[in-house]
Amino acid sequence: MERVDYYGRPADINGKKLWLLDMDGTIYQEDRLFDGTLDFLRAVRAQGGRYVFITNNSSKSAVDYVKKVTAMDIPAGLEDFFTSAQATILYLRKHAPGKKVYCQGTRSLIEELQNAGIDVTERVEPVDVVLTGFDTELTSQKLRNTCEILTTQEVQYIATNPDLVCPVSFGYVPDCGSVSIMIKNATGKEPIFIGKPEPTMVNIVMEKFGYSPDDTVVVGDRIYTDIASGVNAGVTTICVLSGEVTLQDIQRSAIQPTYVFQSVKEICAAYRR
Repeated sequence: MERVDYYGRPADINGKKLWLLDMDGTIYQEDRLFDGTLDFLRAVRAQGGRYVFITNNSSKSAVDYVKKVTAMDIPAGLEDFFTSAQATILYLRKHAPGKKVYCQGTRSLIEELQNAGIDVTERVEPVDVVLTGFDTELTSQKLRNTCEILTTQEVQYIATNPDLVCPVSFGYVPDCGSVSIMIKNATGKEPIFIGKPEPTMVNIVMEKFGYSPDDTVVVGDRIYTDIASGVNAGVTTICVLSGEVTLQDIQRSAIQPTYVFQSVKEICAAYRR
């Protein structure tokens, strides 16, 4: 039987070896694993492939993500994750080595930065860099601190990811991109965004495990981050309709995925045929 995507187009995916998978809205929603996820992951490994989760969600460290997916019965270790927080650490080491960083982020993000040797603070004090992430512990005091530093000091300003929303059980909540817009309205300052849609995360994982663009496919539910990162890296892309994006969004977008599937369950069905 022919492998086809949502539009009935032939989907040449069976030879793919490195599957770079978004998480929220792609393989699960909050703590609910999507139907077909485990079958798909088993199929990838059964065919000699590898899956790596690449997420823009910086609210959890890679260690926390391992705990989360293991509780969902997904076989994964630290080497199976690459997050926007990890990409941000690489950026800071290259562009702000030894600099003091104010972080508006979760306790998990701050600990990950500290463990990586980044000089990080949560207080209003002289700093070199302001970093904001997807902060599920956000308070008005944190926002005040960020705005005060951006207004009174000359600093580099970066954010882990540009996602506008994060999918949850009832719909969506504001993500780092939306909070950045709020901060811009107060300070006039815009950050440099790390993570997807930049190709950095895709390129690093391909190089780390020795795969070529022809071997690799990015799967995600957002055109402007997931699919754009794959397009920018020159790899095959699959957009799923289980998260943020709609068919109308895809049809209106200048960025086009290679294939469209309803969900990871349909990808699995096409991959196994």
